[in-house]
Amino acid sequence: LLLTPGESPQHPHTQPNKILTAETSGIAPALATGIALGVPVVFARKSPPLTMDYTIVKETCPSHTHGKMVDLMVSTEYLRPGDRVIIIDDFLATAQTILALARLTNIAGAQLVGIGAVVEKIFEHGRDNAKHLNVPIESLAVIVNMDDGKIVVE
Repeated sequence: LLLTPGESPQHPHTQPNKILTAETSGIAPALATGIALGVPVVFARKSPPLTMDYTIVKETCPSHTHGKMVDLMVSTEYLRPGDRVIIIDDFLATAQTILALARLTNIAGAQLVGIGAVVEKIFEHGRDNAKHLNVPIESLAVIVNMDDGKIVVE
């Protein structure tokens, strides 16, 4: 199968030109995806660095990891109108971070064309929560339950 830059083998119609993720745990899988698809990676910061310009889009979401609300922000220098974006994250659990990234994409005038996760916890209903976005959702591994100290993979 030969792909042009930005084509996904499962969804060639997506033709992304940007990968979007949240710092920090999403960066590694997003970079791997960016290398595989030949497109640049943009990550949403949780706090503004000194080098970020002041034209940003910002969303707030609950952090599954930290148990509190966090801000996610991206400079409009890197996420622009007309961009075709795939969101990549380490986990798809409740999808709150992914939904916040989707809102950032929309606010920036970009188009969301797909979502990918390394691990999906299907019992936390993230896929159902993101279904209304009407884009392909892919996971590398799906955990169906974690009862009694055992991880059951689909």
